[in-house]
Amino acid sequence: MSPIPSATSMQRIQPAATPPELLRNFCIIAHIDHGKSTLADRMLQLTGVVDSRAMRAQYLDRMDIERERGITIKSQAVRMPWALEDESGTLTPYALNMIDTPGHVDFTYEVSRSLAACEGAVLLVDAAQGIEAQTLANLYLAMENDLQIIPVLNKIDLPAAQPEKYAEEIAGLVGCDPDDVLKVSGKTGVGVTELLDRIVQRVPAPHGDPDAPARAMIFDSVYDTYRGVVTYVRVVDGNLSPRERIVMMSTRAAHELLEIGVTAPEPVPTQGLGVGEVGYLITGVKDVRQSKVGDTVTNQAKPASEALGGYSDPKPMVFSGLYPIDGSDYPVLRDALDKLKLNDAALVYEPETSVALGFGFRVGYLGLLHLEIVRERLEREFNLDLISTAPNVIYDVTLEDRSVVTVTNPSEFPGGKIMEVREPVVRATILAPAEYIGAIMELCQQRRGDLLGMDYLSADRVEMRYQLPLAEIVFDFFDQLKSKTRGYASLDYDVTGDQAADLVKVDILLQGEQVDAFSAIVHKDKAYAYGVMMTGKLKDLIPRQQFEVPIQAAVGARVIARETIRAIRKDVLAKCYGGDISRKRKLLEKQKEGKKRMKTIGRVDVPQEAFIAALTSQQTETKDKK
Repeated sequence: MSPIPSATSMQRIQPAATPPELLRNFCIIAHIDHGKSTLADRMLQLTGVVDSRAMRAQYLDRMDIERERGITIKSQAVRMPWALEDESGTLTPYALNMIDTPGHVDFTYEVSRSLAACEGAVLLVDAAQGIEAQTLANLYLAMENDLQIIPVLNKIDLPAAQPEKYAEEIAGLVGCDPDDVLKVSGKTGVGVTELLDRIVQRVPAPHGDPDAPARAMIFDSVYDTYRGVVTYVRVVDGNLSPRERIVMMSTRAAHELLEIGVTAPEPVPTQGLGVGEVGYLITGVKDVRQSKVGDTVTNQAKPASEALGGYSDPKPMVFSGLYPIDGSDYPVLRDALDKLKLNDAALVYEPETSVALGFGFRVGYLGLLHLEIVRERLEREFNLDLISTAPNVIYDVTLEDRSVVTVTNPSEFPGGKIMEVREPVVRATILAPAEYIGAIMELCQQRRGDLLGMDYLSADRVEMRYQLPLAEIVFDFFDQLKSKTRGYASLDYDVTGDQAADLVKVDILLQGEQVDAFSAIVHKDKAYAYGVMMTGKLKDLIPRQQFEVPIQAAVGARVIARETIRAIRKDVLAKCYGGDISRKRKLLEKQKEGKKRMKTIGRVDVPQEAFIAALTSQQTETKDKK
């Protein structure tokens, strides 16, 4: 009902641990742009942990890139005090641990880790747009984790809001009464007090054994230049205190606990963390590999015998090569990826080399927005100039001798006779107004999709389920979907397995020499279009040489497209004034011989700018701007 008085003084002197019955751990799940960060801002103000002078919009979005794009990329945990009046009129102080989660499909792994650290979830839906595909996916994730769901309609102050209509839609999904759906406005603060009361009343208190050996799960970690690795944990059993020695159960690495505390929303040291509490640990460790997300922290003197069930490791969906434009930046890129890996547990990478681009890394991402964000963070935070190759997915190629080759890079695609190529497929859920069913079906059929089912959520909103190849999803599918439905459709997808497909590798040849950076694995029907597009682009980008240069696209030994860069010709007849034709012909034949010899020993130098332009423009055309 009201914030605890003198919240700031509470932050200065924190008790050793809050009793579990007075704790409430919850997260906010919603689609992108449904107002999670704005609602979190109002909660921070109402509970008094951020005063009006320090307040700014999207307070929990710490990265510049999050604030510029208006999206949440990293989950942020914050502790807030709140008091509720019981029947006798006594105020009981509670501590609310809130985790603000991302809403984009590429960052579902962040959401899954947040859900594992909570007992309740606020399901936030825009009152003007209704439930979206990604919200639906996060709702099912929360239900699988047995979380208490609190349905909330946000943005009720908008003129286009239809709270009654969408309250019925949510009630049908969650299994509650439409009157139980809270109506709030994160912008004006209407209904936020009632929401905080509802969280205290409905979300169960955390369970755990306070006398058992300490067990805390790492659900996030960040790298601080001055303090080293900062680890965020949720204590399940026992308690952790400053200056004791702790052990990471998977790596068996032991450290002294230099500082322990809570985020409120700035770090506040405490005398310890007890059962159910969410906080941070600082051990002074600089090695980023020693703090693995999903690991269990225990006490070295009285260790736990069994680790907590961790998270399943995220599987990269899209692979792309990442190379520094200046080759001497390779060690800097390696260190930058190590540090970013700590902030982004879903990042996977390994070293690779390219004939054209030199030393770099093969990086695995959860999607194209993830790729874009990682590249931008590396360039901004570590001052690197990078080039990334065309994204592709993982293929399993079965050869005639029944051996299977896993291909993450077109250059790894085997030659010779191939028995079968298998590609990953996804189950895609599309939510859209019913009037766009025809346009969506046409798009999915063009992308080799199979309709699995269709349900009407209401008279004018439909949910369509398709099976689609992942390679067709990760390029411009979402852009096309948005343009065909005037921005009303939303998409969520989940990898379900793989299927055999008629795929080929298209090689780009410059004067008969293969350039691995421009190769691609595409469906047989789209090979010609890719070949024509790439040869045309390179013809414009590669400077003219002293001799004619053919640019060819080939599938195996068969050339499917060709462009020619004309030679720079010197006018050898300029000095021939007068005389008969035989003199001119002699000079032309001499030049012809020289050009022929130059072509046999000459080599086409592709400037770095041409590589950057070809690969960058290729991604710009196929980029998924979700």
